[in-house]
Amino acid sequence: METALTIIFGLIIGSFLNVVIHRLPLGESVAFPPSHCPRCNAAIPFYFNIPLLSYVFLMGRCRACRGRISPQYPLVEGFCAFGFWLAVRHYGLTPQAAASAVFICLLIALAAIDSKHMILPDELTYSGAAFFFIYSFFNPEVGQLAALLGGLGGALFFAGLYYFYLKVRKIEGLGFGDIKMALFMGLFLGPRRLAVAVFLASLSGLLVGVFMIVFRKKNLRLALPFGPFLSLGSFVSLFWGDAVLDWIGSLWLLT
Repeated sequence: METALTIIFGLIIGSFLNVVIHRLPLGESVAFPPSHCPRCNAAIPFYFNIPLLSYVFLMGRCRACRGRISPQYPLVEGFCAFGFWLAVRHYGLTPQAAASAVFICLLIALAAIDSKHMILPDELTYSGAAFFFIYSFFNPEVGQLAALLGGLGGALFFAGLYYFYLKVRKIEGLGFGDIKMALFMGLFLGPRRLAVAVFLASLSGLLVGVFMIVFRKKNLRLALPFGPFLSLGSFVSLFWGDAVLDWIGSLWLLT
């Protein structure tokens, strides 16, 4: 029952995240009007707005205009449910699981928005930073000092990269949104797991960049949004960051 309720709740929150992902970059209210097709504006009744099931039942098309529904919708709902289940499985029904669920929601929304619009909205990054600063007083895994070191250290590190690219290479290698995202990531993950998140983000971004250059014939000035990679690295580090560090440490000892 606990697992079923967690997954259902995750699906419902994932459905709301889809609204945030679509409307926030456009400057629209996430509360009004009710759910509607972005193509024809036809209202979507509640019985056609059931997470995952409605997409399958409607075969990925709007019932009114038959326009295609982006696969982003079921992917966000499904991944949110998976993340919630993983948080409860890892931490139990605790405040740490709830805070992890908030963290996962921010990661999903920011990854999707950055992929589509190349922006990381302040409404999400600043809200995340404020929330996790307050939570740092209660976080059983990361003390307040470590949280501050992680948040400020991460933001300063990314700010340094931003100005390095701007001054030395005369391009914007990173955006200010990445700096703000690193702030709330560090406040929740702490320095150790933040380092793992940034390492994994950089590695995955490098691999995707090489793939795009080699197989898609892009040039070296290819611009990739870094938010999705930061989100992926943070998600992995949230649950397995310490294990990754231990594994890297064991490899170091072997050498």
